[in-house]
Amino acid sequence: MRKLLLATVVAASTLTMAPATAAPAGTNSLAAVLTSDGNKFDRNSGDFDIVTEAALAVLAAKPDSAVSVLTQGDVALTAFVPTDRAFRKLYYDVSGRWVWSERRLFNKLVEKFGVDTIEAVLLYHVVPGATIDAATALGADGAALTTALGSTFTVKVVDTHPPVIRLIDLDPNDRNPRVVKFDLNAGNMQIAHGINRVLRPLDID
Repeated sequence: MRKLLLATVVAASTLTMAPATAAPAGTNSLAAVLTSDGNKFDRNSGDFDIVTEAALAVLAAKPDSAVSVLTQGDVALTAFVPTDRAFRKLYYDVSGRWVWSERRLFNKLVEKFGVDTIEAVLLYHVVPGATIDAATALGADGAALTTALGSTFTVKVVDTHPPVIRLIDLDPNDRNPRVVKFDLNAGNMQIAHGINRVLRPLDID
């Protein structure tokens, strides 16, 4: 929790370079948004079933995990959530095998990495203390965002019309994620953006 509070302070100070926007008032949590589709695996690789199940698995095993902040809608944060396809790419990168069933892929990821590593990866996708919408992100080129894990990634604005944003993580040997869906849960203190690859908090090669 101390690490999470520290990350909150740093994240908020880092974003002072971005344009100011009105503070959102809504308190709908990201957990509520992610589970609103019935919370089940499907054949839509562009949604967020695997990251949802990963968060639930971590909280089932570790109820006091900092991942629980995703259920606290009155706590400001920004999450960059990988699509199911992003997790498929990650598993291929570490195993050399494609897994097409989402349920089987999720089980393979848990088996491969374990709950503690999955928890760390999830926290690396959360920037606490700041509600960063698309407009703010587009004005934050080069900003280093401190995550709930304590480490950082960097915003790279490739273009503004149409908006193209990449996130530079800590693995120098793999392609960096690109934001593919903006402003999920807009108008609330907790906002998310979908990304096409999983952010890596270390070099896994």
